[in-house]
This record gives sequence, C-alpha cells and structure tokens, in this order.
Amino acid sequence: MPILSLITFLPLAGALLFIFIPKEQKNLFRIFALLLALITFIISLTLFFQFDPGTADPQFEERAEWIGYGIQYHVGIDGISLLLVLLTTFLFPIAILSSWNYIQDKVKEYHIFILILQAGVLGVFVSLNMFLFYVFWEAMLIPMYFLIGIWGGKRRIYATMKFVLFTMFGGLLMLVAIFFLYSSYYQATGIYSLDIFELQKLILKPEIQMWLFLAFALAFAIKVPMFPFHTWLPDAHVQAPTAGSVILAAVLLKLGAYGFLRLALPLFPDAVARFVPILAVLCIIGIIYGALMALIQKDVKSLVAYSSVSHMGLIMLAVFSLNVEGLQGAIYQMLSHGLSTGALFLCVGVLYERAHTRLIKDYGGVSKQMPVFSAFFLLAVLSSVGLPGLNGFVGEVLCLFGIFKANAVWAILGITTIILAAGYLLWMFQRVMQGPITNDKIRSFPDLSLREIMVFVPIAILMFWMGIFPGTFLRKMDTSINHLIDQVKNRETYFSQASDTHNILGIRTDSRPSQESKTQKEEDSR
Repeated sequence: MPILSLITFLPLAGALLFIFIPKEQKNLFRIFALLLALITFIISLTLFFQFDPGTADPQFEERAEWIGYGIQYHVGIDGISLLLVLLTTFLFPIAILSSWNYIQDKVKEYHIFILILQAGVLGVFVSLNMFLFYVFWEAMLIPMYFLIGIWGGKRRIYATMKFVLFTMFGGLLMLVAIFFLYSSYYQATGIYSLDIFELQKLILKPEIQMWLFLAFALAFAIKVPMFPFHTWLPDAHVQAPTAGSVILAAVLLKLGAYGFLRLALPLFPDAVARFVPILAVLCIIGIIYGALMALIQKDVKSLVAYSSVSHMGLIMLAVFSLNVEGLQGAIYQMLSHGLSTGALFLCVGVLYERAHTRLIKDYGGVSKQMPVFSAFFLLAVLSSVGLPGLNGFVGEVLCLFGIFKANAVWAILGITTIILAAGYLLWMFQRVMQGPITNDKIRSFPDLSLREIMVFVPIAILMFWMGIFPGTFLRKMDTSINHLIDQVKNRETYFSQASDTHNILGIRTDSRPSQESKTQKEEDSR
C-alpha cells in the first residue's frame, strides 16, 4: 500500500471535497476535517511500528515518473524524517480541535487551508526528489498566507506579507542552487537526476560548495528562524490564529532544521566545516537574544514567540556540533519543542478566547478560577523549562552533551537558554495564574470544557512518555544519524584525498554510471 502518498494526499483530497459542500454546514466542516486528520494520524502510526531501525536506507519508498528529465515523484522516510512526520500528523488534529469555537467566520475556507497546509508539510518531510521537495516547500506558503491574512489579528496583513517575502526570497535562492546541482550532475554522469541521494554523490570544489551552501542555508535559516533572520517570527506568531501559531511553532519551524539535516550537511560537508564557527556564533546570539527579548515582553503570545527563537537556537547549535549526541538531541528537542511550545500557544488561545486580551497585566489569579487549566498550563511551562521527567529535559541534556563534546564554550553559553527560560516562563506563569484576581472579568471565566481537555490530554501523555521512555524514539533515529555523521565526516576530507582529474566544475561521482544509466542517457538524448 502506498502509505506515504496516502497520508500526504488524504488531507488534500478532503480539502478538494470541501469545495463542493455548502458553506452553511459549519459543523460538518469541523467534524470532517478532524476525522480526516485523525485518520491520517492513525495511518501514520503504522510507519512507526513497521519501521526498521537497523538500516539507514529510505523505507516505504514510492517512485513514479512525473515530468521527466530527472523530475520524479519519489518519496520515502528514514529515522530522521519518521518522527517529524509523526509529530505533524499528531498535532494537526489537535490544532483543528483547538479552533472549534474560535473560528466562526469563513469556516469552510479555514479548514480547507488547514488541510492543504498539512499536505504541504508532510510532502516536505517525505520528498526524496529535490524538485518535489522544493514544490512542497513553496506550496506551504499559500495556505499559511491565508490563515494569517484572513483569520489573524489587527496587523495580520503586515505579518503575513513579511512571512511570505522572507521565506519566498530564501526559497528562490535555493531553487537556483538546485538547478546548478542538477546541471552539474548531468555534466558529470550524462544522466538527468534530482534524486537527493544521487546528488549527494557529487564531490564539489570547496569554493563551489561555499556558494551553494549559502543559498540552501539562507532558505533554511529563515525558516528556523536563526538570528538575524528571525524578525518575521514574532509578528507571524502574534497575529496568527491559535491553530496557526501552534502549527507554525510546532511544525513549520522544524522544516528549516530538517533542511539542514537532509540537504545542507550531506551535500556540502566542506562548506559546513568552514561555516560552523560562524553559524555557532549566530545560534548563540539567537539563544541569548531570544531569551532576553522574552523577558521584557508584555504580550504573553509574543513572549512565547521569542522563546521559540531561543530554543530553536539551541537546537541548531546542537545540529552544528556534528556528532551523534548533538544530532540525537536536536531531533529529540525538535519533537519536544513542538509539544511544549504548541501547548503554550494553546494555553494562550484558551485565555484569549475568554478575555480577548493577551497582555500579561490584564491577568492575575486565573488559577483560582480555572484550576484544571492551571495544571495543564504549568505542565506546558515546566516542559518548556526542561523539568526532569518531562520531554524537554531529555532533549536539552542530549543537545548540551553534543555541544559540549564539540566546544565547551558553546555549551556554557548555550545553557543560558535553560536558565533564562526558567526566568521568563515561570515569571509569566506567576503573573498570569497566581496572586489575587485583579480583573473582575476573570471571576466569570469557565474552566476547561471537555473539548479543551481533549486537546491537552494527548499532549500531556506524550510529554511524560518522552520524558520517562526516551528510548522509544531514540532507537528509531540511531542508525540514520550515524549514517549522516559518517557522510559528513568522510566526505569532509574526501576532496583533498581524491586523485581523480576533476572537470572544470570540480565535480566527480563516487562511481561510474552503470549500464542502466548509459541506456537512460541514450534514451534521454533521443
């Protein structure tokens, strides 16, 4: 069964079906979208249970001719993309359920864009053809543009235009680099290919690697976002509807880090080695800057947004440690950050639905009126801080182990994200939830409804599971991470050791074209 195609295009098929349903059926759209997302999640669980952790080769592969000239429909997953696919399918039903009562205008269009966005995100994680990867990468912008631009806050147009312009600019540079790789592979082998693993066989001169890496790295750094490309994020988070903020923080930001792991590191190892010191400095600046900005925020949603800048800085610093512990920690922390920050945005959404304000000063003593909500809110805060026994602790410890192994100074500076996070998150919780009730409107707040409890309970269970049984997830990624490290470390020195005569582009392949490749070449020429 083509399971990857099924989970990728099932939400898209549902979105197309919605077009033919009358707009008046608001609850039908909500129920149908939630069922589609839940079915997609249930189907995706078979990936987890059937996945073989003993191999780094892509699994559940599907391949079909598309446009030709190397542009194929080619999908598959390994231990790196598996868990990110599951994070995506897990969080989209929660995001849809969280906006059940919040979205009352243009309900049909809202759920169409949510489902299209899910298909786009999943498409990026499963793509093994570079052109297909780019198509899904850019396609995500369209639904997110409308989600923020139509259902966002007062400055939604400014926020959505900033988000689109930033990410589109980076994507266009990446497209130019993709075409260069495509042309280079054809000149080196005589065959057309945009297969990601085939392109990784190219050995490029350091100066060529440098420019190509910069093109890819800029696209991914904007999406993370890394300092100084982070400025679109607080605006997009603050103006987006609750579900949009959850998806943006929990899933979309991870696409940038995934891009580094899937493409930039194995394709350009020499350039990575050259740029790691600079990238590490940018990550450390982002860690400290994001945390300090979070400390001074008056808007609780803006505070959580800046916390994402700081936490993603730690994740990227672990990626650039280029060792097994660091990459394990980075991927695990991507999952943990998706849960904890997604939960924080859900908590902010609950407060906003009741008070219609996000200013910290307008709250106080909420826990007296909403004790159940207070417990979930505290759990989300402690998860984000990294309390032992919760998901955030394992990811942060592994990240710091890997960073310390690479550079002790980086680790000392990187640990500030944990210290400062405890400061701004616990202080925010104390001002919003504790103390006397200072706003009479709070006395009328109802505690969580059954629907809202159903939103938080799955996240809470997974937070504890990831904190107590991390091996459940770490075992799935071990082989793929070790293979990636071997790729980077082995090819980093390969260019200087190669004795082959290089052509004018400075390109060679690891093996000569097979007879099948020669046949393909002849067919292409005809």
